[in-house]
Amino acid sequence: MADLFQIDSHKLIYHPERVAKLADVGQDWEKAKHIYPIYMEIAPVGACNHRCTFCSVDYIGYKPNRLSMDVMNTLLPELGRLGVKSIMYAGEGEPLLHKNISSIIRLTKDSGIDVSLTTNASIMPKDFLEMALPAISWIKVSLNAGSAESYARIHGTKPEDFEKVMANLAAMVKQRRENNLDCVIGAQILLLPENAHEITKLAATCRDLGLDYLVVKPYSQHLFSGNILYKNIDYSGLLALGEELKSFETSTFNVVFRSHTMKKYNEPHAYKKCNATPFVWGYIMATGVVSSCSAYLLDERFELGNVNDESFEAIWTGEKRRKNFEFVKNKLDITECRKNCRMDEVNRYLNRVIDERPQHVNFI
Repeated sequence: MADLFQIDSHKLIYHPERVAKLADVGQDWEKAKHIYPIYMEIAPVGACNHRCTFCSVDYIGYKPNRLSMDVMNTLLPELGRLGVKSIMYAGEGEPLLHKNISSIIRLTKDSGIDVSLTTNASIMPKDFLEMALPAISWIKVSLNAGSAESYARIHGTKPEDFEKVMANLAAMVKQRRENNLDCVIGAQILLLPENAHEITKLAATCRDLGLDYLVVKPYSQHLFSGNILYKNIDYSGLLALGEELKSFETSTFNVVFRSHTMKKYNEPHAYKKCNATPFVWGYIMATGVVSSCSAYLLDERFELGNVNDESFEAIWTGEKRRKNFEFVKNKLDITECRKNCRMDEVNRYLNRVIDERPQHVNFI
C-alpha cells in the first residue's frame, strides 16, 4: 500500500543542514544551544470532550487550561523567526475546543509555519472552514470505529458524535473541493481488538466521503497513563488485515497500514540514545509549559520553561534546557522510554548518522 506522506517513516532526511548541526554537537552545549525545533506540537487547550479508552494523556486530567491569544500573538511570529517549520495542534486536549483556534491557525501560517491539526472533529467552530482550512497543510481525524455504537464505547462519548464527525468531514471535503484548497484530509484509527472487525467498513466510509487516506496504527503504552487495557496487545494475528485493506485503495484514496510500526512494538529499542531530544522537536502544553519530549509531560526533568513567563528563545537557550541536554545525552535510560514514540524513526536514522557511523564513510 502507498504511504505517500511517509507516515510510517520520517522526513528528517529532507533537512540535511539541521542533521549536520546535530552530528557536530557531541557534548558541546554551545553548539547545541541554538539548534531550534523543525517541528512542534502545541496543545491550545487541555480540556477534551471525549474519554477514549486508549488515551495516553489521561494522567494530565483534561484540565480546562488554554493558551491565550495574547501569548500566541507573540509566540508564533517568534517561532517562525527562529526557524520552526511546522506545528501540529493536538496535545492533551481537543484543539477545536479553543475559541480562537481558527485565528491561531491563520496566524501560524502567516508566521511562515506550516500547520496541521489532529482532532476528533466532533465539533467545528463556525469560522473554521473559511478561516482555518485554507491555512492547514493536513488534518488527521481520530476516528476509532466504523459504527456509532463502537465509536461511543471506544471514544467515551455519545453515539450521535459519530454522525457529527461524518458531517464535519463531509463539510471539509466540500469546502476544499469548491475552493480548490491544498489541505490533505485524512482519518486515523488505532487498531484495537474491539474495532478490528470494523476497519474495512471504516475504510469504505472514508473513501466514499472523499478523504485522502485512512491510517491504521498500533497502540503504544504510555509510561504514565492510567489506561493499561491494551498494555500487552499483540499484533501478530492482525497483520493480515493490511492485505485485505488494499482493495479499498483508489487513485485518490490510500490506506496506510502501519505494519512496520506494529512489528516494532515487541522488539527492543534499535538505538541506545535519543538524539532527537532536545533538538528537532518540542512540545508546548496548554499551561504554557515547554517540554522537550511529549512522552514525559509533567516530568520536571523535561520541562524547560513557560511561554507565559518568558520568550521561547530564552527558554530554548536557557539553563533548564542545558540540563535536559546533558541528562538526555548522558543519563537517560532509553529502555524506560515509550515504545514507538513520535521520534522513533527519526532516532533510528540519527543513530546511523551519529552513533553507528561505519568505517570508510567518505567512500560514498
